[in-house]
Amino acid sequence: MAGGDTEVVVIGGGAAGIAAARRLHDAGVDCLLIEARQRLGGRAWTIDRDVPVDLGCGWLHSAERNPWVEIAQAQGRAIDRSPPPWTRPLFNSAYSAADRADFVETLEAFRHRVGEFGDAEPDRPASAFVDLSGRWAKLIDAVSTYYSGVELDRVSARDLGRYADDGVNWRIPQGYGATVAAHAAGLRVVLGCPVRRVDHGGQRLAIETADGTVTADAAIVTLPTSLLAKEELVFAPALPEKTEAAAGLPLGLADKLYLSLSNAEEFDTDRSFNGRTDRTETAAYQVRPLDRPLIECYFGGGLAAGLEAGGRAAFHDFAVSELTGLFGNDFARRVKPIHHHSWLADPFSRGSYSCALPGKADCRATLATPVDGRLFFAGEACSKHDFSTAHGAYLTGITAADQVLSARKDKPI
Repeated sequence: MAGGDTEVVVIGGGAAGIAAARRLHDAGVDCLLIEARQRLGGRAWTIDRDVPVDLGCGWLHSAERNPWVEIAQAQGRAIDRSPPPWTRPLFNSAYSAADRADFVETLEAFRHRVGEFGDAEPDRPASAFVDLSGRWAKLIDAVSTYYSGVELDRVSARDLGRYADDGVNWRIPQGYGATVAAHAAGLRVVLGCPVRRVDHGGQRLAIETADGTVTADAAIVTLPTSLLAKEELVFAPALPEKTEAAAGLPLGLADKLYLSLSNAEEFDTDRSFNGRTDRTETAAYQVRPLDRPLIECYFGGGLAAGLEAGGRAAFHDFAVSELTGLFGNDFARRVKPIHHHSWLADPFSRGSYSCALPGKADCRATLATPVDGRLFFAGEACSKHDFSTAHGAYLTGITAADQVLSARKDKPI
């Protein structure tokens, strides 16, 4: 049950909420972590049936400074440091080495232009930095749907230019989501308990949940922007600046489908390719990830949203249509769908990770700003430089917990 009294309530048991609760617990603060799902991890989710696979985040981006690396190692997990498939030659018979070199050069030029975009200029959509008549414009747009979850015309160039990436990407073979969830060991947790209302109008907070009301001195809110923008968590008094900031940082969409692959040894380990190079509505495929007989299929943006209406079968049919286009009709017999999750349909996320709409890059700072020294906010959407990542979520959770500790220290006795 979630009713009762505590010093701090952390709302949301994803990477940010777990990081915050861990920090407070280790500092000796009475803390309760409340999660709507029946599991921890949020958008970091490992399922382990035959082998562990991540249906949410799977890559330790900016790995040399990513705090989840040290956490995973402390848990006894191995770190796979092999180069990511997108840095290797693509396996695509219609896509030569010269084609790849030309695409990479064009993509890097686009990223450089965005990175050089100054704060003194009015913000623009990232699509303004792409030659829309160029050969690779559609594929660059498709790639945007993989890392931003939306097409380039919905991405703030200023925000995208602020993203910090050291170019090092590792994996946890036992699962990123499993690592995140395990970091909550020993914390006081309530699962299956959506928080409906935060009343901050009295001397103490009243956190109204599906299982009762918790009173607290402070709360850390780590819910996705998709829920905050629609006021599925009600603040009383209302916090319109938070609602508006969340609306400027909608969750893009990236869904995965895992296919089993017979005779997988025909392919080299960790090779990737796109189904098409001439359209935005195409999936990315990774063959034999971590030397497993699988294909990891990655769908983003409008393509993923459209396919969700048809469920797993629609994703499978789309993937097979692209794969047989590359490898022949007999290839359909070699693959079977085994794992999939629709993040847009997930009632506790309604998407995958945040992007800033054009003109809305500064909404991240607005969302992250504490209210009255009692309400604190965390989550990847609050990160100026590491948004859309589990390590960005972690770091904002630590920041929010430290803000709580500072406010607690300064509170009159």
